[in-house]
Amino acid sequence: MTDAIRIKPHHFVDVVAALGRGETTFEPHAYGHDVHGVAARLLDHRDSILQIELGADDICRPCRHNVDGLCDDTIDTSFRPDAPRSKREYNLRIDRRWCRRLGLRQGQRLTAREFCRLLRDRAGDVTHVYRENPADRTAKRAQDLRAGIDAFLEAGGTDEPA
Repeated sequence: MTDAIRIKPHHFVDVVAALGRGETTFEPHAYGHDVHGVAARLLDHRDSILQIELGADDICRPCRHNVDGLCDDTIDTSFRPDAPRSKREYNLRIDRRWCRRLGLRQGQRLTAREFCRLLRDRAGDVTHVYRENPADRTAKRAQDLRAGIDAFLEAGGTDEPA
């Protein structure tokens, strides 16, 4: 058995939403994070074991903005004045909201398929989760997420953990 994939809730949601946009492969990013590697594991092995992480996860680990386990990146808040400029603080807000919505907690283990079923059953209106974002962007994210959930749960991939 391989190690669990340590993942922030919003990172899993982002991968599923990307699948809903039709993305099935992910390219390495200039920041050096591992979205491409983690996404490939998730899409190839739908029952990979995940461990909920509210700090730096397996995607963040190799990123150039991961400094001693903390993200030093900033975000443009010009269109969301109530959002923090710290990407770490903003993402933690989003992750805490997802945890409340889905009934998840730090360190909890579940399969990727189970996480996706929680999204299907409990995500509901994601406007509150992403309330600092423009409404049109959140509406598009919600549409992509719904399509991604269906694709993730219906598509292939093995049932064995990666």
